[in-house]
Amino acid sequence: MGDLPMNKKNKISEVKYFETNKTFKFENGETIENLTIAYTVNGRLNLNKDNAILVCHAFTGDSNVTLWWSNFVGKNKAIDINKYFVICSNVLGGCSGTTGPSSKKSKGNSYYGTDFPTFTIKDIVKAQKILIDYLGIKKLYCVVGGSMGGMQALQWTATYPDTIKKAIIIASSMTHSPMQIALNEIARQAITEDNEWYGGKYYGISSPDKGLALARMLGHITYMSEEYMREKFGRKRKKSLKYFTPSFEVENYLHYNGEKFTTRFDANSFLYLTKAMDFFDVRDEIKKIKTKKNISLNKVLIISFISDWLYPSSQSVDIVDAYNHSNIETEFHEIKSNYGHDAFLIKNEEQAKYIHNFLKS
Repeated sequence: MGDLPMNKKNKISEVKYFETNKTFKFENGETIENLTIAYTVNGRLNLNKDNAILVCHAFTGDSNVTLWWSNFVGKNKAIDINKYFVICSNVLGGCSGTTGPSSKKSKGNSYYGTDFPTFTIKDIVKAQKILIDYLGIKKLYCVVGGSMGGMQALQWTATYPDTIKKAIIIASSMTHSPMQIALNEIARQAITEDNEWYGGKYYGISSPDKGLALARMLGHITYMSEEYMREKFGRKRKKSLKYFTPSFEVENYLHYNGEKFTTRFDANSFLYLTKAMDFFDVRDEIKKIKTKKNISLNKVLIISFISDWLYPSSQSVDIVDAYNHSNIETEFHEIKSNYGHDAFLIKNEEQAKYIHNFLKS
């Protein structure tokens, strides 16, 4: 997921912290103590507690949804905080307040590092469900997510179809293709081959910034379409011709964003989260929703973008087919945009309209 430009209209919400004080058990059987979840809330929960919307952030996002998705969440926006109570939490294993590899262990003063349990998208959603229960919400009006956030929304519909009414899944997939896995593996290798990674035990010693920056550079290429890169950068370059330093504008852009990324994200979280996405496979679970009892999920909105080659529309069509198999009413829209995968983050009147109308219906 790319970085959105900051502007004066972006409102930073207060980040709250919920400490479970209980043992959290992962899907693989491992446990951690005292899981902390960082989250934000915007709007007001009504008396019936039936206007809550959970927004699930993408790969490198965080809990501050009114900052990174300000084009769609806010007063009088598609997800209107005048009407809805909007919740967003940093994912399990993240590095923006929720317990993850960069957190200190509950006992002692050492960091988890690569001792942190391997986790799945299902584990991420389980942690979110604990937060929703803590907030006293028995049923979510909607779960929304794009990219990795869409995977979380998919998992919500599969695991907790009795606790949500609607779901919106944008630019996402039920399972990664070999190409998507391959791209993630190259990014992971960039980090683990950095001499400063130290097997993930780098906290307090160093940081594999070169490898993390390189991984981010690869990511930025996949987030944009060729058409958008051509329009944004073309072949613009410095007048001087130097073979071994960045000369073209597109090179400078990648280096700048790679270096910038190292100041806000943790390399181990990058490794863990990309692996969780690669292992994600919810196809059979979606098709089995119809076998569950007391289902409140009754409608799903799927959005894709025609220029998104990282999560192509064909994967969204597969999602539609899976929900149809479970007799869940599904609405699908493919939006024309030249931005590529990051189109779901950028201001888009068509996407805003679809989200607004779907929530209103």
